Amino acid sequence: MNPEKIETAFSLMREAISTLQQSLGTSFFDAYIENTENLVDNAKVRVLDQQPDEATVAKVEAIYQELLSLELGKEDWRKLTQLLLLKGSKDENLQPNHQLTPDSIGFLFVFLIEQLTLKKEQPLEILDITVGMGNLLLTILINLQAANYSVNGVGVDNDETLLAIAASDSLLMGEMVKLFHQDSLQDLLVDPVDYVIGDLPVGYYPNDQQAKKFTTHSEKEHSFAHHLLLEQAMNYVKPAGFGLFLVPSNFLETEQGPLLQKWLKKDVLLQGIIQLPDELFKSEHSRKSILLLQKTGETAEQAEKVLLVHLPSLKDPSQVTEFFKKFEDWKSSNL
Repeated sequence: MNPEKIETAFSLMREAISTLQQSLGTSFFDAYIENTENLVDNAKVRVLDQQPDEATVAKVEAIYQELLSLELGKEDWRKLTQLLLLKGSKDENLQPNHQLTPDSIGFLFVFLIEQLTLKKEQPLEILDITVGMGNLLLTILINLQAANYSVNGVGVDNDETLLAIAASDSLLMGEMVKLFHQDSLQDLLVDPVDYVIGDLPVGYYPNDQQAKKFTTHSEKEHSFAHHLLLEQAMNYVKPAGFGLFLVPSNFLETEQGPLLQKWLKKDVLLQGIIQLPDELFKSEHSRKSILLLQKTGETAEQAEKVLLVHLPSLKDPSQVTEFFKKFEDWKSSNL
């Protein structure tokens, strides 16, 4: 990846999005989607009811030709779209549950899936239960493919704008991801997958009637959405398949923690908890961990020693390498 090329592409994309935003009078995210769909549609600006005007069309299409001349690869496009969406998220004051999952965490998911996959030639199906803008899923798909894995992605989300971003970005990168616009806690039209992932939204789920279908529901108050989503996600994993989830580090210590523990003991195998570096989070309250679950059945067995590890830093290569070694040693002894 050429940093200068990405910087040039970033400036061009920002100019195109800003031009469309001003001409169409839309939000950043609507202009972003319009821009990405234009690029997918042979780099031609879509005109409806004479909007945008001819001058804008000519200016934006000239920018597109400059962009295409840079000959960006899949990962270049993904990195570029992430930088643009991060900038847009700050300008639009996006709520915390809608923020992008950072690359550093996405690459950890890639490493974990590579380690947990027994046969590299095995085609993999990966479901993101709360796909949002798609950065986590696309990071995994593109980087696994670069490592010669055969992999397909499925995503579900109830936010139409976020899903439209995920859809347009997927097409821009040449990824045929199946995306479903619905409440992830309703019945899903998804076949069982090898891996389910999720950067789970934290908060209460308002539909008490639907929540009652899950072991993790609360009788006293609204149930925690991230608890219900863990249970729902693992329903769509093949026997002995894995779930990798970004959850609050104190997920077992809350008032609804016992409900989650009851489910964990009953239906899945808790194989590991990887506490992420404090440096990634603004406060102690916002710290997160990666939860590693395995579906029961077939060859799945509870690890003799559950992996409990605190990753001190992702900025220090030696500490990341040490974590990789710890995980590999744990896997060979326990899975």
